[in-house]
Amino acid sequence: MRKGMRTVLSERAAAPRAAHTDGAWPLAEPFLIGDLRLENRVVQAPLAGIANWAFRRQSRRHGAGLAVSEMVASLGVRHGNRRTVGMLATAPDEHPVGIQLFGTDPDAMAEAACAAVDAGADMVDVNMGCPVPKVCKTGAGAALLDDLDRAERIVAAMARAVTVPVTVKMRRGTTPATADPVGAARRFEHAGAAALFVHPRAASEEYAGRADHRVTAEVADAVAVPVIASGDIRSAEEARLVVERHGAAAVAIGRAALGNPWAFGEIAAGRPAPERTLADIVAEIATFAGDARAALGDQRACAYLRKFYGWYFPGQRVAAGDRDALLIAPTIDEALERLAALAARDATQLQPSPGLVQHPAPHTAALPCS
Repeated sequence: MRKGMRTVLSERAAAPRAAHTDGAWPLAEPFLIGDLRLENRVVQAPLAGIANWAFRRQSRRHGAGLAVSEMVASLGVRHGNRRTVGMLATAPDEHPVGIQLFGTDPDAMAEAACAAVDAGADMVDVNMGCPVPKVCKTGAGAALLDDLDRAERIVAAMARAVTVPVTVKMRRGTTPATADPVGAARRFEHAGAAALFVHPRAASEEYAGRADHRVTAEVADAVAVPVIASGDIRSAEEARLVVERHGAAAVAIGRAALGNPWAFGEIAAGRPAPERTLADIVAEIATFAGDARAALGDQRACAYLRKFYGWYFPGQRVAAGDRDALLIAPTIDEALERLAALAARDATQLQPSPGLVQHPAPHTAALPCS
């Protein structure tokens, strides 16, 4: 995540504003996953350790047609682990919302799917994309792509257990040499998957290089259910190309929206959001922090928010020392006070002095993520 985010932040700071579009915009059209209607074709991707209901609510507020949770352990749900069960919580105004589950036991995954629906899920997703070794060594995540019989049984058990759509988030395979994404996709469709999220890298590649959406196109051509493209979609134009050129029904946005929730609306509408001041960004962080506190409690939310501060600042006049001070703020309230002071200082610097012509200040270099 950290290495990938450095690339995302560098490109974000240097990127020109998206061009306005005329006429119909393909990502603005509604579409169906099973019988679940989405208002547009932009999905907030499931992000481990990130996509709790506070993050999902932010994504929906900024224009995502669907938000999907971080991955939730099915065995933790089965055994009533308090923190795991808490990860199923949904907020009333984030619907439609999907809950992503991981595990290897079909019965446990079906039980967890039922629990997710009871908690408010409008859709349940199976994680077959996580490349992290501690997940894959259990046979879960992307490792399921090496055991397609088990993977198919999991999808079928979940599809029988719930009335909401069941989807699969899959990688190309575990390695490029052994990958058979088309064969896997057909089996998942046959088992009852209502849509497929496709990340066209193999698990062994993690996030190296660029996502090859020709693989996404092969899957989209092979199945009748919607294919949602995931991986390296960072702009409205990239989203349009993967829909029009590669046959995806929709796109899933993950890292590109970290610290930039406005990306959802820009991609959904095909036009840039209004220019943002540092005060606008600080106001957004404050709203997000309030939800994070409600979702996680003060202590956990304080640690959680430290992941985000640096992600909001590329292109803004925020010194490294000021950013570092946020990372050691002992409470959310102290961090918010520091942010408010930064916004006030920035607003003062933007005021033209009498008799002088104000020139735009240069952007600071992109900050490494924390």
